[in-house]
Amino acid sequence: MNIDQFFLPLVGGVLIGLSASLLLLLKGRIFGVSGILAGVLIPRSGDTAWRVAALGGLVTAGILLMMVYPESMAVVNVGSNWRYVGAGLLVGFGTQLGSGCTSGHGVCGISRLSPRSIAATLTFIAAGMMMVAFMRAIGVLS
Repeated sequence: MNIDQFFLPLVGGVLIGLSASLLLLLKGRIFGVSGILAGVLIPRSGDTAWRVAALGGLVTAGILLMMVYPESMAVVNVGSNWRYVGAGLLVGFGTQLGSGCTSGHGVCGISRLSPRSIAATLTFIAAGMMMVAFMRAIGVLS
């Protein structure tokens, strides 16, 4: 294992935890990206600026990482672009069905020992494992 395989995920995890903790401490808000995005798309008065800043920070961090360490953004295309569109729509549907996403439930909810978030995260993981097994069974993934 080289240092990048250990160090970069560790730094990323620390930054995610720090960001989520600061948002909770300073604004009393949960760092759930789907909820943050929904609040920008359907804004409420006085509740948009921090959401735009959070989303801007995610995009900016990704751009900076791509400039500093481009290998971290390598993409392996395993199908047509329509597959990605479909996957994105399913993720959007899932975040609505689960009342949140992996960042809200998995990072913030589990750390608060929320039973709902623990159940949601276990469901996300189980569904992902079943989908990978299915995709391998039909020969789409190796």
